Amino acid sequence: MKKKNILRIVLGAAILGTSIAAISFGRTGHFHTNKTAQTSPVEATAPASFVQTASADPILDTADETPAFSYENVADVAEAVMPSIVAITNKSVQEINSFFYGRGFQYESTSAGSGIIVGENDTELLVCTNNHVVEDASELSVTFINEESYTAYVKGTDPENDLAVVAVLLSDISDDTMEQIRIAKTGNSEDMRVGEQVVAIGNALGYGQSVTTGIISAKNRTIQAGSGSYSDSASSYEGLIQTDAAINFGNSGGALLNMNGEVIGINSAKASRSGVEGMGYAIPVSKAMPILEDLMTRKTRVKLSEQECGYLGINGQGVSREATMLYRIPQGIYVTYVAPGSPAEAAGIREGDILTGFDGEPLTNMQDLQYQLQYYEAGETVDIDLTSSDGMYYYNEKTLSVTLGDRNAA
Repeated sequence: MKKKNILRIVLGAAILGTSIAAISFGRTGHFHTNKTAQTSPVEATAPASFVQTASADPILDTADETPAFSYENVADVAEAVMPSIVAITNKSVQEINSFFYGRGFQYESTSAGSGIIVGENDTELLVCTNNHVVEDASELSVTFINEESYTAYVKGTDPENDLAVVAVLLSDISDDTMEQIRIAKTGNSEDMRVGEQVVAIGNALGYGQSVTTGIISAKNRTIQAGSGSYSDSASSYEGLIQTDAAINFGNSGGALLNMNGEVIGINSAKASRSGVEGMGYAIPVSKAMPILEDLMTRKTRVKLSEQECGYLGINGQGVSREATMLYRIPQGIYVTYVAPGSPAEAAGIREGDILTGFDGEPLTNMQDLQYQLQYYEAGETVDIDLTSSDGMYYYNEKTLSVTLGDRNAA
């Protein structure tokens, strides 16, 4: 098959920016993440300071009762729901290696996505979005319908299902903003039929909220998507809603709505190829809500300074999908070295173990582990999932509790 005929599915989180951004971070294949909007060289900067926030049980506004009516037109749906939709801006520092100069360069990357207000607790307003909208963020901000923007913090992510929840401190939000926003109502995506009219709202191309409409084209679709990292590995997403409502860069994390104004899907991806039109995809809300409810109860974490970050004490390398298929070993981080006297050694981690999870988050390579450690301070105890080999082909799964050490002392 010629390359020009390969169908691309694009995770539409961001707006495409300068040519150097496209060259540096764009990928081809069935799927790729489009996170880079604008890039500029930057000096290395210290991570954001740590913020602790208390959590209570979040509140979700679900449609337990059938609404008495449907809105007559798309304009009415948009007017009712727009206060529940936000724009999300992700600033991150990316590093690329230069073949010509023999050293790496850092670039500040800004990407745009969308989110849906799904709940609140005693101290936070909670917004759901896609994982690829918020991944690798050094700074996140949420912009509400009145165009006021506030700092947001990652509360929980589920990369496998491309879902995430971010939090905005209620104490930061002005009274004017609180009066204009509302929690979205969720519907039952399983009840939706092929051919029913739907409305998509999101931050398309990073220009602010926009509205498109179409129908449900198909249900239970499976697509292949890139992970959003620098590898070309692909992830499979199942059970998606296909729609011909336009879903473009920046729409990721926004709402797919029925004519009752209820969220029935979280917009996530689009097919991208010359000659292909009207193939967008959304995660059904009936599948997403149990995951989001769990993420909403997690402790809000903010990136720590390098001096505050906890220390594990291992070296390792990622197990590729090819190795997993060929040798039937689990995907994760293959431990090649455990530092003597380290927290890892004290917890019982050994060379040859494969780390598969950190505090509930999946691990596929050392970059994943380093990213997670940025949010955990020395002295915290976390659960690490791993598999240990018996020396042959049998792997025993277990979970170890590890108290992170002080990297400065180490």
